[in-house]
Amino acid sequence: MSISQIYVRNVETCKPDDPVSEAARRMHDRKVGTIVVVDGEDKPMGLLSDRDVVTRLVAAGADPARTAVRDVMTPMPTSVVRDTSIDTALAQMRMGHMRRLPVVDGMDRLVGIITLDDILALLADEFSLIGGLLEREAPHRRPTVVQ
Repeated sequence: MSISQIYVRNVETCKPDDPVSEAARRMHDRKVGTIVVVDGEDKPMGLLSDRDVVTRLVAAGADPARTAVRDVMTPMPTSVVRDTSIDTALAQMRMGHMRRLPVVDGMDRLVGIITLDDILALLADEFSLIGGLLEREAPHRRPTVVQ
């Protein structure tokens, strides 16, 4: 199965020269913990997370209105295309120690984002369906719960 069925298409973005205060305000308004930093051609160049803001800006005592996003973002050289398999996306997340990957089109322009939470939700749904099927097919094989 590919990520095309589950990635989020409506993604909040900012430019690298935007002040962190503006990016943080957009994250707050959209109730998201990450914003994708894009260049002038909408190509992802980094991610700005709430953790980046706290650890690289607030902890350093920097002024969010005078600090550019590029100074605190996590550079993002890794992205995936829409038809990337879930297994491949998970492998890239594991290798890069990331929970989110921008999704790009054939021209490397941002079209969405895939998160570990999106994948886990899909897998949880799949396992629930499989569990229901197993229970209907073989109700006598219920696992014993040891307390």
